[in-house]
Amino acid sequence: MKAVVMAGGEGTRLRPMTSSMPKPLLPVANRPIMEHVLRLLKRHGLNETVVTVQFLASLVKNYFGDGEELGMELTYANEEKPLGTAGSVKNAEEALKDDAFLVISGDALTDFDLTDLISFHKEKGALVTVCLTRVPNPLEFGITIVDEEGKVERFLEKPTWGQVFSDTVNTGIYVMEPEVFDYVEADVPVDWSGDVFPQLMKEGKPIFGYVAEGYWEDVGTHESYVKAQADVLEGKVDVDIDGFEISPGVWVAEGAEVHPDAVLRGPLYIGDYAKIEADAEIREHTVVGSNVVVKTGAFLHKAVIHDNVYIGEQCNLRGCVIGKNTDIMRAARIEDGAVIGDECLVGEESIVQGNVRVYPFKTIEAGAFVNTSVIWEARGQAHLFGARGVSGILNVEITPELAVRLAGAYATTLKKGATVTTARDHSRGARALKRAVISALQTSAIDVRDLENVPLPVARQQTARGSAGGIMIRTSPGVPDSVDIMFFDERGADLSQAGQRKLDRVYARQEYRRAFPGEIGDLHFPASVFDSYTGSLLRNVDTTGVAESGLKVVVDASNGSAGLVLPSLLGRLGVDALTINPGLDEARPTETADARRAGLVRLGEMVASARAAFGVRFDPVGERLSLVDERGRIIEDDRALLVLLDLVAAERRSGRVALPVTTTRIAEQVAAYHGTQVEWTTTSPDDLTRVGREETTIFGGDGRGGFIVPEFSSVFDGTAALVRLVGLVARTQLTLSQIDARIPRAHVLKRDLATPWAVKGLVMRRVVEEADQREVDTTDGVRVVETDGRWVMVLPDPSEAVTHLWAEGPDEASAQELLDGWSAVVDSAGH
Repeated sequence: MKAVVMAGGEGTRLRPMTSSMPKPLLPVANRPIMEHVLRLLKRHGLNETVVTVQFLASLVKNYFGDGEELGMELTYANEEKPLGTAGSVKNAEEALKDDAFLVISGDALTDFDLTDLISFHKEKGALVTVCLTRVPNPLEFGITIVDEEGKVERFLEKPTWGQVFSDTVNTGIYVMEPEVFDYVEADVPVDWSGDVFPQLMKEGKPIFGYVAEGYWEDVGTHESYVKAQADVLEGKVDVDIDGFEISPGVWVAEGAEVHPDAVLRGPLYIGDYAKIEADAEIREHTVVGSNVVVKTGAFLHKAVIHDNVYIGEQCNLRGCVIGKNTDIMRAARIEDGAVIGDECLVGEESIVQGNVRVYPFKTIEAGAFVNTSVIWEARGQAHLFGARGVSGILNVEITPELAVRLAGAYATTLKKGATVTTARDHSRGARALKRAVISALQTSAIDVRDLENVPLPVARQQTARGSAGGIMIRTSPGVPDSVDIMFFDERGADLSQAGQRKLDRVYARQEYRRAFPGEIGDLHFPASVFDSYTGSLLRNVDTTGVAESGLKVVVDASNGSAGLVLPSLLGRLGVDALTINPGLDEARPTETADARRAGLVRLGEMVASARAAFGVRFDPVGERLSLVDERGRIIEDDRALLVLLDLVAAERRSGRVALPVTTTRIAEQVAAYHGTQVEWTTTSPDDLTRVGREETTIFGGDGRGGFIVPEFSSVFDGTAALVRLVGLVARTQLTLSQIDARIPRAHVLKRDLATPWAVKGLVMRRVVEEADQREVDTTDGVRVVETDGRWVMVLPDPSEAVTHLWAEGPDEASAQELLDGWSAVVDSAGH
């Protein structure tokens, strides 16, 4: 006997899940409903099956193919227009006309005994046997009355409560003889229970009803869809679950990684190659699809997650459905009954209220509160650029496709035939993305100079040598699973705000320029990049006195790209240098704060035992450095800024120093003592770069290991800072600890407070109001100066739902008091 599977329905009540996927392909316990149906047919020996398709037919065909993987023979009958339940079976008449056949819906979950149903049909000699079942609420279904013999006496489609005369409903599963086709007109919409069955009954044809025992759920609504998942997990329906039951009710499929510190409370299902991190909590009736990532601290309860979804840290998902390829960012909340469609982005700390529908390809902005369905408008992200270029999680937010579009947009802002310099750090992720970027630039009529793996300052310096701009891809500092795509202007500095907006605009409109075949850009790899960088550095930075001083230094390349430039530099510098950790480690393209600290402690021990003048430790991309004095003690980054400032100012005796407004005001005293003055800038690195370019600037730094050596370049450069420091120490004949000791102690404290995006403006207004008569400086954020000279600064973060506070006082206690007081102001405004 053959079977017919009805798979043409649109499933309009299940939108947005069915906006881009036909209802029969909706996964239940990570398998399409229709696959459960086909497996049931196979179990009962119905291996030859005709599938009737209409809505998104190609998706159904592509998924199941000819049925070989299931050990079945599948053929398809395609409807050009909806033909109703009987019309669509009539459409497949050619394949069914020789023998009795079974009709079943491709979107109802059941484990009925089809063998027994077929036997009943044959025993009764029926023309049609309708499979019936009992349900508590028959309003959504067609009611059927049968006599003792099982003969159907009456049908009623979708009754009201006043019309309910039975709880026995039609499941849409039938066994039929081919003569039934005589009662169905071809190519017009015809329904079984509305048109054909009443006609058969009028003619006294044998229509029987078989009341089946077992499970049946018509998955027609969101509630029934979520219930079907729970019923499978509870074992209420006899279907195959793909995976291993590692503890009662906890199913884990092949290749899934579940951290031992994750909390699993079954029944639940985790799909193949999913990754569940430590301290994630997955509660009962949750289904996690294939390749899903659930980050630390996320909480899922009765949630149905389709394939390839990313769920960020601290997310809270309850009773919701998440469509495939969707990204749910940190600390987002999705409430009971909400449905997020395919390929959406739910921003961090946003809240999607219960029963809200978000249709496919939409963006919910960070911090948004969504209480109505998002159907038409695609809410774009406010800005691509954050503090470090375009940043995000590798292969979640920053994919090769995004890199191609971004590079295409960047190329479109430049002239055809212009040259762009590309570079990367030593991570595999950056290498893969850079290849995507290069191909996009070339196909947009841009020539590419590829430096491959170089320190960030080298990439900037090489970009400034005749390129229209540059792109550097690196692992985000301290965040190993994230990357930054950094865009440079023709001077090698970060793109200006105007440049970022221009790129943003082209990207948002997707108006990319494409090159004609004869215009495809060239790709070449410049030779001796490190030698030309080193030569330029030694020509521009004063190294007099170094060779005679006999200085000994220890340099830690921290397994990063700074190690590539040090061999050609240190030999020519004429200093006795011991280099440690020079090799590249692809597996560790960045380091945590703890690992960095441990590295500095080890460096200190080596400096002390080697009796060196000092030690420096680079960050992985050679942009920043940290210092250790001759005794092996770590000089904290904010203190190192003052030490270098003191050395430079003492030698120059005039000029300006560029420092961000968050720097201790002790810097002003140090600069003034030596006859130099401070130019305060915003906390943005490009503002420091702007001042660094001005002729009278002699030094710049950010207090976090970033130093500008203006005679060489206007950007942060760890290697240039090392050369400058070696020259200064050689000429002063003072040790770093002596210089440190003569500078007064600073007491600057910092705190970060979580602030929802929606109230950031309100917080800043409240701060200004609270300042009242005090002096207010708005160079960046709001800096409030007390009458006694103490100050506090409040700055909203541009890319995260956070407000930063700094406070400085004459001692720790007074700074703490000030910080606590203003934190309370920010907190009260934010809640």
